[in-house]
Amino acid sequence: MPRQPLHDHKTEQQHKKQGNMVKVMKEALAVCSDKSLSAGVTVWDIDSGDHLLHIPTCASPLHGLLCLANHSIVASQVQRLGSFAGGAIFIWPLNKGYGVGAPANSHGISETKPQSVLRNYCLEAIGPISSTRDGLYLAGGAPSGNAFIWEVSSGRMVKKWSAHQRSISCLAFSMDGSLLVSGSNEGEICVWDLISLLEVAADCGSVPSSFLSRLEHGSSITGLICTSGSSSSMLVSSSLDGTCKVWDLFSGELLSVRAFPQPVNAIIIDHKEQFLFSGCTDGRIFVSAVDSGVLDVNASVASEDQLMVLSKHKGSITALSFSLSGQFLISASEDCTACLWDVKTWSVTRRFNHKKGQITNIVTVPQSSLIAGGETSSRASHQPRVSLLDKYPQPVNNFKGTVAVLPSSLADNDIKTDFRSASMTSRQILDLETGKKKKQKVSSSSVPASPPPEK
Repeated sequence: MPRQPLHDHKTEQQHKKQGNMVKVMKEALAVCSDKSLSAGVTVWDIDSGDHLLHIPTCASPLHGLLCLANHSIVASQVQRLGSFAGGAIFIWPLNKGYGVGAPANSHGISETKPQSVLRNYCLEAIGPISSTRDGLYLAGGAPSGNAFIWEVSSGRMVKKWSAHQRSISCLAFSMDGSLLVSGSNEGEICVWDLISLLEVAADCGSVPSSFLSRLEHGSSITGLICTSGSSSSMLVSSSLDGTCKVWDLFSGELLSVRAFPQPVNAIIIDHKEQFLFSGCTDGRIFVSAVDSGVLDVNASVASEDQLMVLSKHKGSITALSFSLSGQFLISASEDCTACLWDVKTWSVTRRFNHKKGQITNIVTVPQSSLIAGGETSSRASHQPRVSLLDKYPQPVNNFKGTVAVLPSSLADNDIKTDFRSASMTSRQILDLETGKKKKQKVSSSSVPASPPPEK
């Protein structure tokens, strides 16, 4: 029999608390396909399964949909075969335009399309995207191997560089926003120090050195997850080579390897970071413990009696996620369905049918963020402003704003120690710029207005 995760009394009490929290904070599930722009984004009520909203004009590739700090939905758009046009990223602010201008449904959400849609047209096609948890920075990867970083509030492209020789298949920021991890379809993984990227942002053509680079997977990278462990941060990667690997995020040491009987197409870790869920191309989801264990370089394929196996899909798993409460695992498949798994019984409590094509992406959002004037929108003044994204890198001289170049005297170790989050990064840059302006002011006041007369 498959081994199942154990739930002690304490865990059961936490589930009860989570159940109560779900009643207070209702959640919505947003899904999309990559087949047609007309398919758009479909939004369902997780609890009832009711259709809440349809956002038109969206066809997003794998890893191309995210919720930006619970206030905007962001989606990269697929590029049609043979097209020579650039790419596109669409942004829908959730609190603007929903619930306004038409009768609301029973959930208080209007079926009208958003009044504010930011259509950002990029220099080249963008596949996977990722954002920092605070929503300050957005990263995108291209089939050319180029990577891009935008500052969301200003829309400024702060960095463009050649991250990989082949197409970028995955992107993920670390939990604190200090590192960006990229994976390619040739199995290469690079970890980039965000401060180093911003430090040389003035020269957008330069190639920064990666903080860590490993070529350890035998095929395309399909998933990247950064954990937030108190003792040490780990990186979990998955690949079409049928393995999942656990790394020390900072040292790059390979901690453990999990081998599966099928290529792994998607991964997710539960909120407690105890279990790894690996979705395979045959529709099965394998559950294994997230622990470093003992490294076995010759790891054999785990047998099904050693793992818990979830099997309800008839097509390849395309995406995995957890509800915001952690009460449900959500899986999506090429069979055009999404399943809601109860974490206590591991039974499917609801199945969502997506009639507009196979699902490529899933994301959960608070229902309050979909209602104009809701709880989330009442905090709009504290949310980052969203601007149109630059299509081209902007020279520093043309940028009307604060630009700070970190002093080269700072050692790499100092940088890695001092900057551990995107918000801290912004504060440090602002402090540096403020100090620079004060220094310039003092310097200019000490220079005579005109040269002294000649004697």
